[in-house]
Amino acid sequence: MDTAPPRDTAELIYRDAVEADVEVLVPLIESAYRGDASRAGWTTEADILGGQRTDPEGVRTVITAPGSRLMIVESDGVPIACCQLEHRGDAAYFGMFAVRPELQGAGLGRRIIAEAERSARERWAVRQMQMTVISVRDELIAWYERRGYRRTGELSPFPYGDERFGVPRRDDLAFELLVKELP
Repeated sequence: MDTAPPRDTAELIYRDAVEADVEVLVPLIESAYRGDASRAGWTTEADILGGQRTDPEGVRTVITAPGSRLMIVESDGVPIACCQLEHRGDAAYFGMFAVRPELQGAGLGRRIIAEAERSARERWAVRQMQMTVISVRDELIAWYERRGYRRTGELSPFPYGDERFGVPRRDDLAFELLVKELP
């Protein structure tokens, strides 16, 4: 499979991931958040977390869990982004959002989140999208606020000691719930 980044992302294909996609999705997600490769984009967490962002088991769980889907975004047959959508009553949870670092900053994320919101409304008739973001990620939170999300102030603890979520480089990490009402 050709893994070179596509030149033109105008024609995007959105599809649900299947278990066979796990081997492509794990490195895509890791590249957007961890390690030196992630520094090519602006969503890196490399300065606040080391270690892994996810693993094959975690990705497989999102793909196979009832009421959950992992949407892959492809251009020219190459996976360039993904996001998790999970049905939670009147809301959908948005997570595991990753865009190849070298493609970040050109409006692709804005297109993908809009499609994720449309898809969740259509599939599950939800009225709200929810997500959690590490509370010290001010630039990322501001990006979501420009897309209509609002901070709730509702914090949940970072799972210190559970390396499945990364190795913290600071002691003030927590997740903040962001929400957006869907029309």
